[in-house]
Amino acid sequence: MKLTSAEAAKLLRKLNDELNDLLSREAMSETYVAAISEDPASVRPDYDYAQTRAKEEELCAKIRRLKHAINVFNSTTVIPKWDITIDEMLILIPQLTRKKDRLAAMKNRLPKERVEAGLRTASNIIDYRYANYDIAAVQAEYDATADRLADAQTALDLVNSTVAMKVEL
Repeated sequence: MKLTSAEAAKLLRKLNDELNDLLSREAMSETYVAAISEDPASVRPDYDYAQTRAKEEELCAKIRRLKHAINVFNSTTVIPKWDITIDEMLILIPQLTRKKDRLAAMKNRLPKERVEAGLRTASNIIDYRYANYDIAAVQAEYDATADRLADAQTALDLVNSTVAMKVEL
């Protein structure tokens, strides 16, 4: 079957949900309690150990094959105009996000700000904290980083929603 990365991610969520549901149902029915005066067979929940194991193995195998296909796709598919694989892009995007967040804090700092006295006793001495960098240069780098991050996310979204991979489930 052919799937885009976005479709594969949705299918993977569905398979994981199906596996979790199976294991939850098993947890609720693998044991049961019957009063001494009850016939245990009459309150026994419907549960088949062998059938549950077979279904679990089937789902786990599908999940493995799908995850492997996604990993291969991510490590071999090059994003146009970026000349890096999806796998590299999945590393670059968080790096750019952290850089953007750091620059946001720096660009919003005042060039000179008063430092609170804190635990010091009353004094006529006023301390100031000074930005030791060009705030305008940080603003420019922030803008460039934000634009690059947006372009990277858009390029990744485009590949994930248009390029298909082959998956054998």
